[in-house]
Amino acid sequence: MKTLILGATTNPTRYAYLAAHCLVAAGHEIVNIGIKKGTVAGVPIQAAAAPLADIDTVTLYVGPKLQQQYYDYLIKTKPKRIIFNPGTENPELVALAEENGIAAVFACTLVLLSTGQY
Repeated sequence: MKTLILGATTNPTRYAYLAAHCLVAAGHEIVNIGIKKGTVAGVPIQAAAAPLADIDTVTLYVGPKLQQQYYDYLIKTKPKRIIFNPGTENPELVALAEENGIAAVFACTLVLLSTGQY
């Protein structure tokens, strides 16, 4: 199960950084998408370019205003679900996702992982 982390960062105090490490530690393959260059959990951070075909889950770590520029990219990536972590809730993106058969999940990736519900 491959997870795309939108808002990946090399800042160890950010939840996206912690999620990347926890996902890898739990055996999940990740793709880091962000604006800053670097590597997190052994995976380089890349810019959103061509949509990816094999993403199961997108976990969001960018707020609603910054999400708008990624709408087309996310829909074309066709994940099975998008996890809206606390602070990323966005009714507009939820509606877009659901219209395209993508489940919108309001949860915390770190909690899902720690409780075995991921």
